[in-house]
Amino acid sequence: MTGRVLICDDQELVRVGVRMIVDSQPDLTVVGEATDGATAVELAGRLRPDLVLMDVRMPGMDGIAATARICAALPETRVLIITTFDLDEYAYSGLRAGASGFLVKDAPADEMLVAVRGVLRGDAMVSPSVTRRLLDRYLGERGGAEHAAKLDLLTEREKDVLGLIGRGRSNGEIAGELYIGETTVKTHVGRILAKLGLRDRVHAVVFAYESGVVRPGG
Repeated sequence: MTGRVLICDDQELVRVGVRMIVDSQPDLTVVGEATDGATAVELAGRLRPDLVLMDVRMPGMDGIAATARICAALPETRVLIITTFDLDEYAYSGLRAGASGFLVKDAPADEMLVAVRGVLRGDAMVSPSVTRRLLDRYLGERGGAEHAAKLDLLTEREKDVLGLIGRGRSNGEIAGELYIGETTVKTHVGRILAKLGLRDRVHAVVFAYESGVVRPGG
């Protein structure tokens, strides 16, 4: 199955470079290009891509606003934010808007492809350690009380799994720490996402921070 990718960046050289990398892969194809957020929203609605590679700073509608609109309208479409720095506040805003990860703009081609495939799978975050540092820096102590009711939907074991997801553990690492099978971990992860109404694993990390299951800096 081929992953269909929409590129959104106001710099032509960036779009050309990304297109060359994506189209060089047999399992990926570029289905469209946009130069601003409004065009990205329009094309996403028409083309229904599997993934949008979204720049942040663009004329008119920026990438954060476009991400929020695309994620609200197209639950099956993933968005990968392209940011200038790995701890850019825009990357955090992108996650809050519904993006499934972020990519540093000058990342090597192989790292970009790992990020793209990870987000398309929905089972792997982009750079868990960097994601955690980003949340440590920008989340602070916000949001604990508002998620208490949702946390009550989880069993104690699911809360344990959620906490380890929030700390950037892989399924294999979670299985080892909790002395359970990896297949069982996958089942727990699926139930957590369904019960909490989360798009994918990276949003489980954000929820773990916002609910207080994982503390910034902890």
